[in-house]
Amino acid sequence: MHHNQVVAIIGMGYVGLPLALNFVNAGYEVVGIDTDAEKISTLLAGKSYIRHVQAAAVAECLATGRFSATTDFAAIQNAGDICICVPTPLKNDSEPDIGAVLAAGQAIAGHLQTGHLVVLESSTYPGTTDTELCQVLETSGLMANKDFFLAYSPEREDPGNKDYSTRKIPKLVAADTPEALERALALYQGAIEDIVPMNSTRAAEAAKLTENIFRAVNIALVNELKITFDKMGINIWEVIDAAATKPFGYMPFYPGAGWGGHCIPVDPFYLAWKARECGVETKFIDLAGEINRNMPNYVLQRLTDRLQADGKTLEGFKILILGVAYKKNIDDVRESPALVLMDLLASKGVAFDYHDPMIPKIPDLHGHEAIQGMESVALDAVTLAKYDCALIVTDHDSVDYQFVAKHAPLVVDTRNAMKDIEDRRNIVMA
Repeated sequence: MHHNQVVAIIGMGYVGLPLALNFVNAGYEVVGIDTDAEKISTLLAGKSYIRHVQAAAVAECLATGRFSATTDFAAIQNAGDICICVPTPLKNDSEPDIGAVLAAGQAIAGHLQTGHLVVLESSTYPGTTDTELCQVLETSGLMANKDFFLAYSPEREDPGNKDYSTRKIPKLVAADTPEALERALALYQGAIEDIVPMNSTRAAEAAKLTENIFRAVNIALVNELKITFDKMGINIWEVIDAAATKPFGYMPFYPGAGWGGHCIPVDPFYLAWKARECGVETKFIDLAGEINRNMPNYVLQRLTDRLQADGKTLEGFKILILGVAYKKNIDDVRESPALVLMDLLASKGVAFDYHDPMIPKIPDLHGHEAIQGMESVALDAVTLAKYDCALIVTDHDSVDYQFVAKHAPLVVDTRNAMKDIEDRRNIVMA
């Protein structure tokens, strides 16, 4: 074991659980803490609630005797290092919601001890670690970087990416004093292959946002090009593939029905909000948000245009949405453009169902009450024949698109999933 003390990880979600298992596999002792008792009991039974985290991996870590899980924050008292891996979503007005970070900080403060290291891993705006979180932790009566150490190390998980596990993704590790940085580096060096030290928590917070703002802006750019090229009768997918043959100065991004996930539609607005506090306008971020948020409307417009050309309307039409996860081959619907499309269809009174092998049921999500509880329907010839249109929003590899093309009367494809279909008379690219 690398540490004679336990690493406590707060938040056993898409970030915290893989991090916990990675630490255990590297020889550390880990206690996972989460307020969701159901998650804890699942872990203690050696099972997993995240598709890309195998139950066997959880069971193996339990079997080592070095992994435990609890809802009791008092377990922090037995730990030397504490990692905070909780969600940082947006409020309805696109302002940051760091409530979960501050709640975790408050819970830690009740058990904080001299010598503890606290590392925030959640994506957030510059200044969160050294101001808001620090202030909450210091209600313990202990002073940051004097009595306990405070650091920031942003998560860089890519669910479903088999090439880059938690251990293999280079990790930014930052603190505001040399002593705190040394302590944070000591925590991660035994568990992560490539560590990138930084001397400022604010710079590291900004670096994390920059990564996702880069993606958000480029996704918006390619979505705008898609709309433009559609008007010109040019295939955007052929254009991107051609441009991507250039071995320098270009990186391919791909269009779709919008943006999704817990980072790309969220992180840019953390910086935009902080920038407004400083009296700065973030025009690229605001424009990217406008373009990407409008894509579900564009997709529906493409479908409507096709129907009008056939002398039909959306009224009385029945649609099967293929794929509701925010990206292919994962089981996460957070901020998925499919949910927005489904809400739009529901508001217009259009009948629809969905098929997604990764999402058997739409979870309870704030703002999507009209569709929560919907269940995935089977994908077979009889089912496809019941619908006027199959609308591909997420292109899971496990779906047979040749089969869909053969049995669906009309296919609206937002992901180029139908690229290998020769007979394209019933296919609309959107």
